[in-house]
Amino acid sequence: MTRREFVSQASTVVVAGALAQVMRADVRPNKMGIAVTSYMTSRRFHDSYEFLEHCHALGAAGIQTPLNGDLAKLRARAEQLNMYIEVIIGLPRGEDTSAFERGVENAKSVGALCVRANAGGRRYEDFSNLADYQKFTERSKRSIAAAVTICEKRKMPLALENHKDWTLEQMVALLKSYSSEYFGACIDFGNNIALLDDPMEVVEQLAPFAVTTHVKDMGVEGYEDGFLLSEMVLGEGFSDLPTMFSLIQQARPQTHFNLEMITRDPLKVPCLTDRYWATFPDRSGLYLARTVRLVRNKAVPGKPLPRVSQLSHEALERAEEENVKACLRYAGEKLNM
Repeated sequence: MTRREFVSQASTVVVAGALAQVMRADVRPNKMGIAVTSYMTSRRFHDSYEFLEHCHALGAAGIQTPLNGDLAKLRARAEQLNMYIEVIIGLPRGEDTSAFERGVENAKSVGALCVRANAGGRRYEDFSNLADYQKFTERSKRSIAAAVTICEKRKMPLALENHKDWTLEQMVALLKSYSSEYFGACIDFGNNIALLDDPMEVVEQLAPFAVTTHVKDMGVEGYEDGFLLSEMVLGEGFSDLPTMFSLIQQARPQTHFNLEMITRDPLKVPCLTDRYWATFPDRSGLYLARTVRLVRNKAVPGKPLPRVSQLSHEALERAEEENVKACLRYAGEKLNM
């Protein structure tokens, strides 16, 4: 290397270091991680390494993400930054478990704390009759059983998310049907409102099974077929976050808290339609009445939930990033994160 090349390379390193310092100048280290699903509306990351670096620049403690890219490089960098990794993975489908097994092996190779999975999508949108939903539950339980066996063998904790598919009662019964130290819950703070469950009861009853979390604050608003449900910047919704955090910390002190701030238009929960109730044969009107009261009491008159679909791509990307930053600030200042 010539002297000129050496000076040029040294200058590049100095400039890169200075830029990194500028990026982090207004950021304090945070105990909270970030789920990549916080960036599901506008921005997309090329690989897990890029997402790790982005979250480090924001001061996050770790990431929850699917794995792609150079996994050895990802692990080395995470260890250098003292950041944790949790892996998003799909459950086995059918008899072939090879993809899931590879996913678990890859998770182990990066030193992941757990793998997070979900069984399905939005129950009230995916199924219009009880028979189809029951087939889904049978398939899902077989997939979960296969996944638990693999995770026990590999000693990798599996965190199943309450993902608008299982009611609280179903989720608790499913978790209790296993006695495995490698199977538990990814507790989403807001999803089960869409199934008319009380969000505090969800956290309280799932806390003993917590492996990891999706932290979110929620807002609601009425509409003709039911109510609208939206993720909010932490502190701007109605969720009692300090109590939710405390319940999990008391039950499972090692559980990590991962932000899932999804910047999007509100979701429609059509709980006043016949189709919605097709897969809830055992639920009484008490659940509906309780949720209607919640919407009436927690909706803010004259302040509709945020809408972002009218924004340009650039404006949406800025809003997405600012929402994540605002959540991390709130977590550090108000939640001891």
